[in-house]
Amino acid sequence: MEIIPQIGFGLWKVAPEDCPSLIVEAVRAGYRHFDCAADYGNEQAVGKGIADAISQGLCRREDLWITSKLWNTFHAQEHVEQACCKSLNDLGLDYLDLYLVHFPIALEYVPIETRYPPEWLFDPDAQNPIMHRAKVPLSDTWRGMEGLVAKGLTRQIGVCNYNSGLLHDLMSYARIAPSVLQIETHPYLTQEKLVRLAGDYDIHVTAFSPLGALSYVELGMAEKSESLLVAEPVTGAAALHHKTPAQILLRWGIQRGTSIIPKSSSADRMRENLAITDFTLTDQEMSAISALNKNRRFNDPGRFCEAAFNSFHPIYD
Repeated sequence: MEIIPQIGFGLWKVAPEDCPSLIVEAVRAGYRHFDCAADYGNEQAVGKGIADAISQGLCRREDLWITSKLWNTFHAQEHVEQACCKSLNDLGLDYLDLYLVHFPIALEYVPIETRYPPEWLFDPDAQNPIMHRAKVPLSDTWRGMEGLVAKGLTRQIGVCNYNSGLLHDLMSYARIAPSVLQIETHPYLTQEKLVRLAGDYDIHVTAFSPLGALSYVELGMAEKSESLLVAEPVTGAAALHHKTPAQILLRWGIQRGTSIIPKSSSADRMRENLAITDFTLTDQEMSAISALNKNRRFNDPGRFCEAAFNSFHPIYD
């Protein structure tokens, strides 16, 4: 089975108008792994960037690893293929390298022609808009995901934001095992038990938000004071290795065996984020950085759904 590249490029919160040039610049810098999702609302623009990079001779399709994700409103088995094909069409691709269940949250179906991406609210124009839960077992969703592999629409399938209980449950019925678990993990949220469990099941872990609070400050979901870039074990290692604090955090991520998907709009920063394979953190440095753990989760539906969508829907206890 093809292995996911260790360092990828995340497309969350990238404006559609910026995507084409950003993708080309990222490919030129050396990125071959791009992490997309229907919910990001930019897959058509990402597809243009991919096409531009290929047409300019910077890469071939087979050189790239493209991930996308099934949105919550398409969890019913009969809607999974529709959602995947929409992403493929928007991205201008014949197949995905990896397709993930975005959240273990089933919401009422919203037809593509009604609204796309559907986002979280069933009817945003209602007087009191809320999320509408759908009675769809995750096992039904996984059957739909397995069907995509059988049809060649994606080479591998996996899940995002699953906890250990859901992972155990999934492995009890999966005919095709998930190849990847994508979760939030960084030194403030090490998730060591979950990472270890995934390893026991031979499931690779991809870390989103590998720099911690950085992506969430502008959304009001984190405080500037929560930045890992100024944490002493990180700055100390940066000084010793002549690297930036961000490079130390990213190195910590890949050295513990996860792949990472940082993003940057700066060409220099893109290259800097890739330049983390020419040094190794010591066991003491790894332990000191891991000891920063405070179980601080920035991306938590139990918090942001209630604040933004008037719906209480926790998935973590």
